[in-house]
Amino acid sequence: MSLCCSYTPDYFSINDILATEERILCTIDITLPGLGFLDISNDSEDLKQGTKLEFPIWLSHPLSVIQGSLISIELPKIYKDNYREILQADACAVSLSKWNPYFYEVGMYLRTFNIRESEKLTENLFETFKSRFRLIMDWAQNPISDLTLGSQLPRLERDLFLISRKAKVQLNDWLKKGTGIIETSEVAANLKKRKRTDYE
Repeated sequence: MSLCCSYTPDYFSINDILATEERILCTIDITLPGLGFLDISNDSEDLKQGTKLEFPIWLSHPLSVIQGSLISIELPKIYKDNYREILQADACAVSLSKWNPYFYEVGMYLRTFNIRESEKLTENLFETFKSRFRLIMDWAQNPISDLTLGSQLPRLERDLFLISRKAKVQLNDWLKKGTGIIETSEVAANLKKRKRTDYE
């Protein structure tokens, strides 16, 4: 299981598809003729400037990064200052999967949009992951009483937790096998016999 596919657009990655389905609030920057049907509260044929709609990331990203951007996005509340302060206080106490099961993946997509908070968002994601990494590794290496713990983590952390847990089990199995009896190889035994006959 590769973790890198969570961070880069990957046509065949289910995680990537589910992460880009996340809807974000967008404001239409210019009137778009013939697209009024996208706003069910609008009677006009055109989508008027200033209209606010929710678009999935896969649609909003190309519309916001093209030259002469058609839309501007609003950062979801879980990536804004109030939530950022909660994570800075103690990221390990937060159940990130309740905020968003694809917290890191969606954040990595949002930082590619043309928004002012892009640098803060990147720093927030990095610091959050860094502060939670030791806790995840501790859970993976030691027995835990809560068997549902893996499902409470966001996708990236859950993958990391499960891979680490599997590696720990494999290491324990290998250590239990022991070394066994080391036998002399046939080549070494034959060489020894030749040397003995030479001396005789």
